[in-house]
Amino acid sequence: MTSTATTPTLRAAAGPSARWVAVQFVLAGVVWGSSFLFMKVSLTGISPAQVAWTRILLGALTLGALVLLRRERLSRSLRVWAHLLVLGLTFCVIPFLLFSWAQQHVSSGVASIFNATTPIMTAIMAWLVFRVERLKAMQVVGIGVGILGVIVIIAPWQGIAFDGSLVAELAILGATASYGFSFAYMRRFVSNTGMSALAFTFGYIAMAGVVMALLTPVLVLSPVRLDAPIILSLVLLGCLGTGIAYVWNQNTVRAWGPTRASTVTYITPVVGVILGIAILGETISWNEPVGALVVFLGILLAQDRLRRRRATPSP
Repeated sequence: MTSTATTPTLRAAAGPSARWVAVQFVLAGVVWGSSFLFMKVSLTGISPAQVAWTRILLGALTLGALVLLRRERLSRSLRVWAHLLVLGLTFCVIPFLLFSWAQQHVSSGVASIFNATTPIMTAIMAWLVFRVERLKAMQVVGIGVGILGVIVIIAPWQGIAFDGSLVAELAILGATASYGFSFAYMRRFVSNTGMSALAFTFGYIAMAGVVMALLTPVLVLSPVRLDAPIILSLVLLGCLGTGIAYVWNQNTVRAWGPTRASTVTYITPVVGVILGIAILGETISWNEPVGALVVFLGILLAQDRLRRRRATPSP
């Protein structure tokens, strides 16, 4: 999951090498694409709320350990931590609960395809809600094309039945809208915290962990059935997908800029669909990959990446 919004500024420090940044970019895409498989496997033994609760707390513990080992400096501003609390809710708690619930009713491949709408949602939030970006006419067209791609994925010509699958698809769109809100919120309110990418990421995931810990009696006190695949999926989903991969993404955004870094969205649905078919035996309809391609076209337009090159005058 990524977007086009500017992320908080790091304190001055030597960044990773260009090659290592590229490796982190690919690894983040692979891990996030695999997360939909991990959620699907985890749901065979525990509830959606327990999946979200576990991944957030494991992610916070993993990043907290890294912050301690590296002796990272955290902000002492209450205002910054209030903003991190908002991000913890909108970037973690809400979308993770929605994704976990939705994957009871849709395949992991379809969930990963819908996740690709995150840059479109971010463009809408940054443009209409927070007014931190001005879009050209073609970028607005790109948002419309992205919405058309979503319609193709949903395939309303097959008939609209307000069953679990349609509600689940709408829930996933709600999750990606929450991601988009979070990226735009970062740019608007916490563009310069003085913290490193690791410390900043730990901050909002830790706040999400506090919220989930407080909600423990409401959300997670129900029977569970654990086996090796479920435990492994939860550990990978939490420590890797909700911990390390977020830091990789922050480093990529800082090195490449938000627009190039957001193209990780192209990796996640490919990985998610392949794993869903190969491991879970899922199937997809023709309209789902076609709709994904239309969404990708909308992303390119919304990010103004299809501008014509000016013709070079003859000598």
